[in-house]
Amino acid sequence: MRLTGLHETQSIDKFNYGLADRGASVRVPHSFMNDGHRGYLEDRRPNSLGDPYRIAGRILQTIETVPAAVEAAELEREEVAA
Repeated sequence: MRLTGLHETQSIDKFNYGLADRGASVRVPHSFMNDGHRGYLEDRRPNSLGDPYRIAGRILQTIETVPAAVEAAELEREEVAA
């Protein structure tokens, strides 16, 4: 039941993250944002066979690219509009 997305977790076939979002795949606590991105991230997807260090590394790599991709898309839209 937990992987359906109906019980405070995201569906197994979707990935998202959110600030204090208990329904997200990765929950970002308010303390993480308030302490200058220091602290912990909560991976809410169950997987007992995963290496937590590799999983955390991959999550950080993914999050690291999100703002750059958003900024690039915004710049591209501004260039097209100009």
